[in-house]
Amino acid sequence: MRQTNSRNSESAAEDGRRRVGWLSLFGLAALALVFLAIMLPRQKRPLASSPASGETPAPARRASANARASGSSLARRAGSVPGPTAEEIVAGKVERFARSRRGITRAMAGRFKVTVPDEVERFYDAVAAGRFDELNARFKTLQQMRQEGPCAEALQTLWGPILEALLISENVHDWPAQQLLDYGNSILSSLRPGMVYVGGTDPGRGIPTFLNATSDGEQHTIITQNALADASYLQYVSFLYGDQMAQLTPDESKQACDDYVADARQRLLHDTQFPDEPPQLRPGEDVRFADASGTGPDGLGPGWNLVWSQGADGETAGMSGAAGAGEVVVSGQVAVMAINEQLLRKIMDKNPDLTFAIEESFPLKSTYADASLLGPLMELRAGDSSPLTAQTAAQSLDYWRDLEQSLNSDPDVTDDSAPRRTWSKMAVAQGNLLADHQFNDQAEQAYKIALQICPYNPEAVFNYAGLLLAQGRWQDAASAAETAVGADPANQQFQQLAAQLRRRAAGTQGP
Repeated sequence: MRQTNSRNSESAAEDGRRRVGWLSLFGLAALALVFLAIMLPRQKRPLASSPASGETPAPARRASANARASGSSLARRAGSVPGPTAEEIVAGKVERFARSRRGITRAMAGRFKVTVPDEVERFYDAVAAGRFDELNARFKTLQQMRQEGPCAEALQTLWGPILEALLISENVHDWPAQQLLDYGNSILSSLRPGMVYVGGTDPGRGIPTFLNATSDGEQHTIITQNALADASYLQYVSFLYGDQMAQLTPDESKQACDDYVADARQRLLHDTQFPDEPPQLRPGEDVRFADASGTGPDGLGPGWNLVWSQGADGETAGMSGAAGAGEVVVSGQVAVMAINEQLLRKIMDKNPDLTFAIEESFPLKSTYADASLLGPLMELRAGDSSPLTAQTAAQSLDYWRDLEQSLNSDPDVTDDSAPRRTWSKMAVAQGNLLADHQFNDQAEQAYKIALQICPYNPEAVFNYAGLLLAQGRWQDAASAAETAVGADPANQQFQQLAAQLRRRAAGTQGP
């Protein structure tokens, strides 16, 4: 199964597919590196992150509805309720989704005057039939064809719907059918009419896209923040939604990259010239000067380029760029998401009359100031219309408590399952927002619920420990790390965190 943290980069996916500051506040640089080692690469145990239309119910009511949905799935499995099984429903939707993306592919080919390669048609045949091994093999072939050969230009143009078909196939393969339906409908039912949904992780983007496209109800605009720096993805989004929302232009995307590189260069110069001062580069931000040949870490020649690379398991590793000698090269997820964060805010600025809800793959802290909670999601630019209050926070916690009970009552949801990893990650995101707004008690409860859902979730462990450390609760933080070690004894980062916090907690207790 796949980690759900970063793959949504479309160009990123051309080859398949943290909050760090808290520890540095306490001068524990080693722990910050541990944190980054966990959060930026993919973990062995993947972590994830998410339609029905109509007026949005209260969060607690949505949670109860989700619990009832899981209960009804148990009744169906027991044979007491007639009708198609969840597996049959999902299989039908897979065929419908494949037909939809095949149609979009052909329509894009007609508009942009390219030919659909025969291998694309065979790929969609395998998707529609649910032949998972075959569709993966065909996708790998398409990746190679996209890199070189006579079909490379066409595949670059048509990559958006192809990638989404693969993404949906992987989610269908990894998720129990009823849990997939419950999850997607929980997200879509949280959206108000006309709201734009921004999905970050593989499930958080893929499953709502899947149900949205195969539903007869309201069709929402769904985009991903993780691919906004990719010109081919912007072309795909413009094709789908060009008449519904103002689009980013390639020049705006390039400007965001240039602005980031210029800013990163200034911060690198500061850290180089003033090594005894606090560093301005963020932990995990890989920024360096090009060597004398003007070559960056990927052997690229002079000039700024965006290059998306493939991780060991096929997921996007990040962005790399190269410049002339004496200029800077940047790489890694921190850089990619900093650019995507700027671009998401640009989209929102260009669409002031639209409302946005997000499922995070990576914390976008510049959006937190006027954000609020919306079911399992965060509403961006909520402002005075639905502010984040103590009552809103309490309703959110009720949502997550009901959700946890629902997961615990479903025998299909094992301890090491995609639904647990996904829901836990989303609870952490809400905890981060609550902490940012100084609702520390509620944030602590959100982190605890996230850990009850998935005890080995590194994001939950580190953010919970960070919240405790910010309050000077060293012993509690050490206990939380020890609990994490018990949940995942093989996790060396948890072991290092627990050991360092134990020593620190012992030192604060005095003789």
